[in-house]
Amino acid sequence: MKASRFFISTLKEAPADAEVASHRLMMRAGMIKKLGTGIYTYMPMGLRVIRKVEAIVREEMNRAGAVELTMPVVQPAELWEESGRFQGYGPELLRIKDRHERSFVVQPTSEEVVTDIARQEIRSYKQLPRNLYQIQTKFRDERRPRFGLMRGREFIMKDAYSFDRDLESAKASYKIMADAYRRIFDRFGLRYRAVAADSGAIGGDVSQEFQVIAATGEDAIVYCPESDYAANMEKAEALAPAGARPVPTQALAKTPTPGKATCEEVAELLGVPLSTTVKSLVLATDKLGADGQVESSQVWLLLVRGDHDMNEIKVSKVPGLDQGFRFATNAEIDEHFGCQPGYLGPLGLKRPVKLVADREVAVMADWITGANEIDFHMTGVNWGRDLPEPELVADLRNVVAGDLSPDGKGVLAIERGIEIGHVFVLGTKYSKPMNATFLDEAGKPQFLEMGCYGIGITRLPAAAIEQNNDERGIIWPDAIAPFTVVLCPIGMDRSADVREAAEALHGELLAAGVDVLLDDRGERPGAMFADWELIGVPHRVVISDRGIKEGQLEYQHRRDTAATKVPVAEVAAFIKGKLAA
Repeated sequence: MKASRFFISTLKEAPADAEVASHRLMMRAGMIKKLGTGIYTYMPMGLRVIRKVEAIVREEMNRAGAVELTMPVVQPAELWEESGRFQGYGPELLRIKDRHERSFVVQPTSEEVVTDIARQEIRSYKQLPRNLYQIQTKFRDERRPRFGLMRGREFIMKDAYSFDRDLESAKASYKIMADAYRRIFDRFGLRYRAVAADSGAIGGDVSQEFQVIAATGEDAIVYCPESDYAANMEKAEALAPAGARPVPTQALAKTPTPGKATCEEVAELLGVPLSTTVKSLVLATDKLGADGQVESSQVWLLLVRGDHDMNEIKVSKVPGLDQGFRFATNAEIDEHFGCQPGYLGPLGLKRPVKLVADREVAVMADWITGANEIDFHMTGVNWGRDLPEPELVADLRNVVAGDLSPDGKGVLAIERGIEIGHVFVLGTKYSKPMNATFLDEAGKPQFLEMGCYGIGITRLPAAAIEQNNDERGIIWPDAIAPFTVVLCPIGMDRSADVREAAEALHGELLAAGVDVLLDDRGERPGAMFADWELIGVPHRVVISDRGIKEGQLEYQHRRDTAATKVPVAEVAAFIKGKLAA
């Protein structure tokens, strides 16, 4: 490939709305061009990266025994109504009608369509296991698209779906996919972690995310440096503190806290650690009648230590809250506590509530909480003495660095990550409502056990850039660089020797299967080097008249601080050695 025949369009400045490194650099390097909010054109340079990502994913999926197909982007709403997701998915699902007023969706994922295929095609246990995958355009109507390809509305994704006869077989298929994902991300040359995860809107019980480590990542990754334990923040378990609850040492007292409505303010006023305070979170659950209207509501009080944050995913698994909850209204709070938020607590309630204490709070002594009266808090609160032992204790909070690791092998640390892949065991979440069955050995119908496996094809290059960039631009790993090697001849239009050496090396590298580009545009050296540093091609060879006279060319990796001189006759072999290393 020669640069004069390719499409290169770099910018000196990034658009004002580009917030993170990958967005700024992909726009400046001419890899993407914004068409609308969260919608981008993949320009030729960016598309080369995406195609390389797809090729690696495709090779490893095929190697793992998955079979490729392509499902429609636009899907009939009836299928989504069967699964229950047409209404349940939320506003991120783009719903449309055709000219005949028939309802469709623009798919963000394809569980319904692939389940429909399976129920038509898979008849017998002899046809199992099966794994079908696609690399396809998706659309999710994000409320706030941002960060370029990191959180766009239209994106390309690899999604695979396994079908098995029982849960044990489904977990075996899951392991095959998880292993394939490790091979894929290893080939990309990225630093990543596989973490235990919650399945979210897709569903299922067994789940892992693959996260690229990056300081700009949206997700918090929890891990133990002394072991293999890793989980995302939603899934990471906060263990109960070791040892017995301390004995009370303070008397219960109603303490003035004028104008101090937060735990931080109260702790500062009283001169005590924030960890001695307890925050009150008031939720409600609704009981619906046959007509879908609310028949009755139950108010819940969750107690979490003042320096901890509630984890909504964990709360959604508490018995009684697992069918859905909401934050209580001001009217409900006033009815049960006789006070507005800021001074709420479990003592002196006007009406009973369901109380759930976080594991940490359940073993606290002499703690501080709201007095259910403006400008007052209760100090010296103790379980058993001042209020009954909590009838329900659960893990309600986000873990923090220094917490004990759930595997008992050290303490937890936290770093940021960008999710690039997710694997699930779905069970029968889709096969049951859609009646996708097969006949077992006895001729009896059984529901198919499913798995789901996704990789963000267009998100992955952005994640790679977040991990690999400097003040000059992108630094691509070899496997997914738009070009692996760029030849930069100086004065090629003026020197026959430079032109001849450049074209000879270009031809030799092409013949050896190297993805090489010859910059024959006649740019000045400074502008030419700046372009390729911005674009991030990892290997560069500079060809000049002076170098040829000395019998040497200059090689420099994108991460190197200085060039290495290599004899002209040895350059091709030298580069091939670098690529093989």
